[in-house]
Amino acid sequence: MKLDILAFGAHPDDVELSCGGTLAKEIALGKKVGIIDLTRGELGSRGSAELRDKEASKAKEILGVHIRENLGFADGFFLNDKTHQLEIIKLLRKYQPEIVLCNAIDDRHIDHPKGSELVSNASFLSGLLKIETEVNGVKQEKWRPKQVYHYIQWKTIEPDFVVDVTGYMDVKVNAVKAYGSQFYDPNSNEVETPITSKNFIDSIVYRAQDLGRLIGVDAAEGFTVERYIGVNSLHDLI
Repeated sequence: MKLDILAFGAHPDDVELSCGGTLAKEIALGKKVGIIDLTRGELGSRGSAELRDKEASKAKEILGVHIRENLGFADGFFLNDKTHQLEIIKLLRKYQPEIVLCNAIDDRHIDHPKGSELVSNASFLSGLLKIETEVNGVKQEKWRPKQVYHYIQWKTIEPDFVVDVTGYMDVKVNAVKAYGSQFYDPNSNEVETPITSKNFIDSIVYRAQDLGRLIGVDAAEGFTVERYIGVNSLHDLI
């Protein structure tokens, strides 16, 4: 299946937290969208890899994404090297996305910038003819996405552009809440972490509302880019 957008996250829930509203909107507009999780989040303080698998599947259904795969890289210890790059290249060539979304370029969790660079590097390498890959014995054709955008995560990074996600925050929040093991639960006796506070779960909405306020809409999600943004007309801007 050829996809319009393929979103990568170092951990299950990265994508939902950071660009879930954007994906829900694009799907509503008829775009084909997929998610690739690099790891199973097995080092998370709460829950387990098996539980995260179930939560990710539930979030997939809530968002309505067309495919979701997990590469099973080692949480916390995956590398930006040839072995990992080739696995991502295989998926890029398999799904041929026009746009790739990936982790923040700088963030609190070390896997986020590491995953960001890994996916960005693989997106370039995937377009090189002399890098040969095959899946199930079939040689793949080269493919390079037209755009690579980085979503914003824990740190408040100045976005290069923002997407109006007015009307799609309920879908985003419900997809995030599918990860019940990871976030605020007043009845939980498990260890507290920076993402289990009520403030964190509330921040999903108020950060989107603040970005929306700045462009005159109800809610928005921010992204950074690696090259200049081009528009056909001044009228393309909202």
